Amino acid sequence: MLQPRTICATVVLLGATLVTAAAPAVAAPTTATAATTACPTGWGSGGKSATAATTASVKDVRTGRHDCYDRMVVDVPGAARADLGYAVRYVDRLYQDGSGRHIPVAGGAVLEVRVTAPAYDPETGAATYPARAGAALPGVDLTGYRTFRDARFAGSFEGETQLGLGVRGRLPFRVLQLDGRLVIDVAHTWNAAR
Repeated sequence: MLQPRTICATVVLLGATLVTAAAPAVAAPTTATAATTACPTGWGSGGKSATAATTASVKDVRTGRHDCYDRMVVDVPGAARADLGYAVRYVDRLYQDGSGRHIPVAGGAVLEVRVTAPAYDPETGAATYPARAGAALPGVDLTGYRTFRDARFAGSFEGETQLGLGVRGRLPFRVLQLDGRLVIDVAHTWNAAR
């Protein structure tokens, strides 16, 4: 005859076996991680500049979106890389050279972009870039950008063209001098991965 204690233990073991056998098979969880893009770091948010000047004129300003940053390109055809001077820095407010007029720029922070190239023909004074002081940059649509919020033309005065770039916040940026163009990249984040 079976003891009550043995009967209880047998019933518990039999029940556990039946539950395990009846449970559906479940695949082991995968450890797949979302693909991340390694983004450059170390640009910083301090002002950047290069001393040089060109008489080649600004012809266009365009923007583009990338995985890690938003990009502004100032086209100065005919200018050699070494002749493209610039000064790019965060400012509290953008003031137009010459007049001192405040140019409102939307965004959490404002980058002042100065290119030492005129937006006019030095011989005739005729505009080479069809922008108006204080107005949004012609042909630039920032809809859907992660970092850029606004882009304004401040003016071109004494051989220097001044732009205002409104960004989401004070984020790291870099400036690249290339033949015929100046490139400003503003990171989406301070982190190394997006």
